[in-house]
Amino acid sequence: MLDTIIRFFQDGGPFMYPIAIVLALGLAITLERFLYLGSVRRRNRLAFERGILPALQKRDYQRAMKAATSSDSAIASVLGAGISRLLNNSRREDIEYAMEEGLMEVLPRLEKRTQYLATLANVATLLGLLGTIIGLIAAFTAVAAADPAQKATLLSESISVAMNTTAFGLISAIPLLLFHALLQTRTNEIVDSFEMAGVKLLNMVSDPDAGRVAA
Repeated sequence: MLDTIIRFFQDGGPFMYPIAIVLALGLAITLERFLYLGSVRRRNRLAFERGILPALQKRDYQRAMKAATSSDSAIASVLGAGISRLLNNSRREDIEYAMEEGLMEVLPRLEKRTQYLATLANVATLLGLLGTIIGLIAAFTAVAAADPAQKATLLSESISVAMNTTAFGLISAIPLLLFHALLQTRTNEIVDSFEMAGVKLLNMVSDPDAGRVAA
């Protein structure tokens, strides 16, 4: 199996190397993003469930603000903006706008580099096609000067080799597109958790008994 893979890679020509670099770069971005988003989810859960939410349920907004400012989690940044307005006796709309602003500040960090995966997948596919076209041009040029009895065999072998770059480009692009979709889903789940936490805060502000009932 390993020998087959090595031979497949070697027969593909020079364009196999840039495709491999694109694949390696995409996998590195995928790993970094999965680790980062996983860390964000853990820190958000810890900050909200153990610090901010219990204080909000007891309507202790000063303690909730302290928990938000002492945490470096993304959800603490979003809710902290709203709680700060709440402590200044701002209207519900002002609290909501403050949390939306906080979300807009956090969102770029969550989506950072994720969009590169779709671009890298397209680049890998295009490099594969380019390698195949250049390989076919070289094949037909070589066949034109070959012995007529060997032309058919030489042409079929050259086309088979040229197709390796397209195959490898697709092999690289498909998982990158899947990873892109998975990371987008993870990011959307985190954003949804921010919005749900914000709704809980606004409901507690609107209903004075909500925190006591929840507690």
